[in-house]
Amino acid sequence: MEILFLGHACFELSEGDARVLVDPFLTGNPKAAVGPDEVDPTHILLTHGHADHIGDAVPLAQRTGAPVVAIVELAGEIGEDGVETFDPNLGGTVEFDWGWVRLVPAWHTSTTPKGTVNTPAGLVINLGGKTVYHLGDTALFSDLQLVSRRDEIDVALMCIGGHYTMDRQDGVQAADLIGAHEVIPCHYDTFPPIETDAQAFKSDVEQRTSYESRKAEKVVVLQPGETHTP
Repeated sequence: MEILFLGHACFELSEGDARVLVDPFLTGNPKAAVGPDEVDPTHILLTHGHADHIGDAVPLAQRTGAPVVAIVELAGEIGEDGVETFDPNLGGTVEFDWGWVRLVPAWHTSTTPKGTVNTPAGLVINLGGKTVYHLGDTALFSDLQLVSRRDEIDVALMCIGGHYTMDRQDGVQAADLIGAHEVIPCHYDTFPPIETDAQAFKSDVEQRTSYESRKAEKVVVLQPGETHTP
């Protein structure tokens, strides 16, 4: 599996013919590596409905025919635009021929640009034999540790920018709780309120004392447009 960071909280996970695009905020994103016409997803996954996450989901789905997985209220709004949707709630799993995605809790708020209130989620994604946990937008909370009690997390895609989500200091604690093999930070430096030092986050995570029996994770800092193979 290859992980492509496209900026902010947007990633494309690819394996074989599957190109799974998460939170496609490309139009209007000053740090986006590509424009919406330069991606061709087979599936689109959304953590929540804020504009910087739902982004180009609808026009991309209309152009490519990619189905969209989103929490039920958000999926209902998107489906009104003629897009194929899957509408799990928290704890729900959707299976595809390439693997599966499960929605788990995230502590945040969310209202779409159209005014639909929806509950934010994290996404646990299994693709190519690897399990990736995109935390979505969240604060630090203790139940983050529950995700790894069910699934061994190969890579955690983690917000660290602060202000709208947890900051890099809380991100260190979140990394402890999750115990992923690798962490890729995101949701930072896109706008002034969320500017932070990703290299300091990397140092703090990799040098901290391990949580219980878990070993310190490797932190992979990607620039928009860069890829990583876990």
